[in-house]
Amino acid sequence: MSDSDSMPQTATRFRINGADLQADPSGAAFWPAESTLIVADLHLGKGASLARRGSLLPPYDTAATLIELKRAIERLQPRRVICLGDSFHDRHAAASLPRESRATLFRLAKGRRWIWIAGNHDPDPPADCGGELAEEIVVGGLVFRHEARDPRAIHPSHAAGEVSGHFHPKASVRLRGRRITRRCFVEDGRRLVMPSFGAYTGGLDVLTPNISALFPKGFVVRMLGRETVHAYARAALSPIASG
Repeated sequence: MSDSDSMPQTATRFRINGADLQADPSGAAFWPAESTLIVADLHLGKGASLARRGSLLPPYDTAATLIELKRAIERLQPRRVICLGDSFHDRHAAASLPRESRATLFRLAKGRRWIWIAGNHDPDPPADCGGELAEEIVVGGLVFRHEARDPRAIHPSHAAGEVSGHFHPKASVRLRGRRITRRCFVEDGRRLVMPSFGAYTGGLDVLTPNISALFPKGFVVRMLGRETVHAYARAALSPIASG
C-alpha cells in the first residue's frame, strides 16, 4: 500500500445508529442534538495508586486529565456528561483525590446532569463526587456502557447503537514514510469504542482480536491529532508491534 492510499481524511463528524456525533481531538465525543459530552476511562488517581505500589511516577495525571476535561466542557458547554466507566483507577482513588481535584469535579458537574457508568476498575463509583451512578443508560437510539458486548450475544430486539470504552484503542498508520500511532475512536456506524481520556492510560492495538472481533464487517478509526481527527479504513492500518 502506498502512502497516498493511507492519506487521512479530516473527519470529526460521524453517525452511530442515526445519532450524529462529533469526535473531539481531546478524546471526548459530543452529541449536539442531546447536548451530551461522552468520555471514557479517565482513570483518575492512577498515578497515586501506582505510587502506593512503589512505582516512581509523578502524581500529576489527575490534574492533567481534569484540565483537559474542563477545556472540553468549556468549549462544548454540554448539558449532560456521561463518563463510560473506569473514571477512577481503583476503589481507593476517589477517597484519595486531592481536595482541589474533588472541588474541580463538583464545579464541572454543577448545573448539568453528570452520569458515572460503573467500570471494571470502579464497579461502585463514589456517590460523593457529584453526579449519579448507573450500570448503563439508554438515550435515544444509543446505549452507553463500559465494555462492549459480544455482537453474537446481542439479541436483534436489543440492537440499539452502542457506545463504550474499556479497551483504550490505538491505531497505527504509515504516512509519508513515517509511522504514526495515536489514540482513536473505532466505529462501524452501529457501534463506537471510545479512546481513553486519562493522562496515564496506555492503549490496545485496534487490530487485536479483542477489538477487531467487535466489528466483524469492518470498521473506521478516527485518530486523534493535535487539532483535529483523521479517519482511516481498517485496510490502511499497520500492526503497532511491527516494524
